[in-house]
Formats: sequence, structure tokens, C-alpha cells
Amino acid sequence: MTIDMSRDRLTALDPVHDTWVRPSRTALPVVWALTRAAMLALLALDGTYPLGVGGVAHEVHARYAHWSATLAQGTFPTGDPLWQYPPGAGPLLLAPGLLPGLTYFQAFVALTLAADALVTYVLSRGDRDPRGAWLWTAGLPLLLHVPLARYDVEVTALAVLALLALGRSPRLTGALAALGALVKVWPALALLGVEPGRTARQVWGTALGAATAMLLFLALVFRAPLSFLHEQGGRGVQIESLGGTVLALARLAGWPGRVRYRYGAMEYVGPWVDGVATASLVLTAAAFAVLLWWRVRARRHTEATPYDAALCAVLLFTVVSRVISPQYLVWLLGLAAVCLTSRRTTQRPVALLVLAAAALSGLAYPVLYGDVMAGTWTGVAVMTLRNALLVAGAWISFRALWRATAGRRFS
Repeated sequence: MTIDMSRDRLTALDPVHDTWVRPSRTALPVVWALTRAAMLALLALDGTYPLGVGGVAHEVHARYAHWSATLAQGTFPTGDPLWQYPPGAGPLLLAPGLLPGLTYFQAFVALTLAADALVTYVLSRGDRDPRGAWLWTAGLPLLLHVPLARYDVEVTALAVLALLALGRSPRLTGALAALGALVKVWPALALLGVEPGRTARQVWGTALGAATAMLLFLALVFRAPLSFLHEQGGRGVQIESLGGTVLALARLAGWPGRVRYRYGAMEYVGPWVDGVATASLVLTAAAFAVLLWWRVRARRHTEATPYDAALCAVLLFTVVSRVISPQYLVWLLGLAAVCLTSRRTTQRPVALLVLAAAALSGLAYPVLYGDVMAGTWTGVAVMTLRNALLVAGAWISFRALWRATAGRRFS
């Protein structure tokens, strides 16, 4: 009798089955609509006080629209140093021009909101823990209006859909991850935690087949689909990256470096910059090796392992990257939300750190971006704290993933 009562009590306290979930699920569309309306209002006020330096919408108005016109002529933007995206980005940037009755900018924002709504819907479906949908719904507005003026929401949607489809259709997971990887590479990391065996063979086989087919199609439809590779090598150290924070602190101590607009971002130039960029590449290789080490050593697997591994991998590569743009937090929010849909996730503390980092990212850009560029104490403090949260999140994420799947110690 006591045991039965305990079980009933535990069931009543289960956040998925308790009655408090019902109003939460009901309120989710309302909160989503209100927060997205606020983001649209901020987008309309882009560049005005107190939104900082502005220019958030310029990416779509000028750059994306220009690239779309080039792509419509059957070629990728060869020779443009700002074109640094895999060929799958081409059809995505062409899509807004296909919507009738709207300007390119209006159609782009509409498609982004549609992708955002789709992510919210799939996160909240069925018996998934509603905390995942709530994290996405409440977390994305922390980046203010930036997500509406970048195509990272669409890319994140592909990764989220790929992970959540794994239990029902491994082949669909592989196809979606491949499509996402052809748009922005990182969704391929969604496949890292797939359990070895038949499922993994299905996922990776479909992913390779889908990627090959898509590349062949793009090569037939467009000229120079791989032109982006030439421009990637020239990237320096962005002021918002971890290496940029190191240089910003050195600048406060008297380092003579400067900030310059290069390759579509504000980057540091001056002595030591090449060394910091090289160190970033070395750390990227080290992160890849660490993840392979985990993959070999992992023995235990739960439904949450692919979710947790994806978040951990993207966090690691984000931390060591030469570039940490604000939209990178869109990726992390989406993956953290997927983790929270499972009650077996090990990443709940990491999700909170990602939320805090997103809030600081919205503060750094666009609100305080003038201070970040100038290297004031305020700007450096915000970026240092944001990047410290990401570093802490990466460490906690990997440690939790290792302990849950490979053992109690890193050995």
C-alpha cells in the first residue's frame, strides 16, 4: 500500500503528467505570439535608441537580397569575400523572393517566423517535457530582434527536427541533418550521439546519400557551388569570440591592436592576432579529438544521449571558434530546448547557462556594441562574462555527458 501511494505521489509530481502542465501548454501559443510581436516591434525600431548601433536588418535588406539576385542568375556569389556559406544556403536565400506580394525583407521575416513556430510546435508535441518548448519560446527573444534578421532559425529548425525524428525515422533524421549541414555545417553534429549499430548505419547512410544528391543537384543548377571555401580561410579573430575577449583584455592593458571591419564582421588586427587565430584552429582540432574520444568510450545510451551530445559538441566548437556571432546562440537555444524535452537529459544546468549567455549576447549586440567595438570596460566586461558562461557550459556539458555514458571519471 505504501509503495502504491508513493508511486501515485511520484506520478502526481511528474511535470509531464501533473495538472499544471495543461495551462502551460495552453499559454504557450499566447506567449509565443506576444514575444514575437515584441521582436517584430524591435525590428521596426532597429537603429533607434536604446537599441544601440543598429544595422541588424541591414544583413537582409542589402546582403541577402543582393545574393538572392545573384543566385537567381544561376551562380553563387563568386569573388565576394562575404560569401562564406555552404551551397545549401543558396536555395534558402532564394526562397523569400518566391513569396508573392511581399518585399524580400518582409518575406524573409515571414519565413523565419514560420520556422520559429514550427520549432515551437514540434518541441511541444505529444508527451515531450514542455520545458523544452518553453525554453525556446522564452529564450529566443533574449536575443532581441537579431534572430528575425538571420537565417539561423531555419537552420536550427532542421537540426531540431532531425533530432526529434530519431526515435521514429532514423532515415529522416539523416536526411534533415544532411540538409542542415549543407546550409551551415554544424547540424551534422546532431548525428554524433546516435547509438552505434543498425540505427547509426541508417542515419549516416541516409545522410551521406542525401548530401551527395543535394550537392549534385546544386552543381547542376548553380555555377561555383564550392566558392565559399576560398573565403573561409581568410577569417580572423572576431571581437565577440573567446580569442577576441583575450585580445580585448590585452588592449585594456596597452596592446596596440585595432578593430576593423573584415569579412562581414568586426575583427581585431595587429600583433598576436595571427597567433590567437592559430590557437583557435588548434583548439578546434582538439575539440574534435575529444568528441571522438568520447564516442569511442561511450558505453551507455539513453533516448537523451543524441540530444545531449549534439548540444555538447556545438558548445565546444562555438567556444573555440574564431567567430561567435550572436546568432550562434540561436543554435544553442534550439539544442538546449531539445535536451529539455527529455526527462533523462544531463544538460539542464547547461540550458540555464545558455539562457544567461543569450541574454548577455542580446545586451552586447546590438545594445552595447559600440562599447564592445571601442573596448570600453563595460563592453569588455559583458563579453568576458558571456564567454565565461559559454566556457563553463561547455565544460559542464562534456563532464555530464561523459559521466552519463562513459564513466565517472575522464579516464
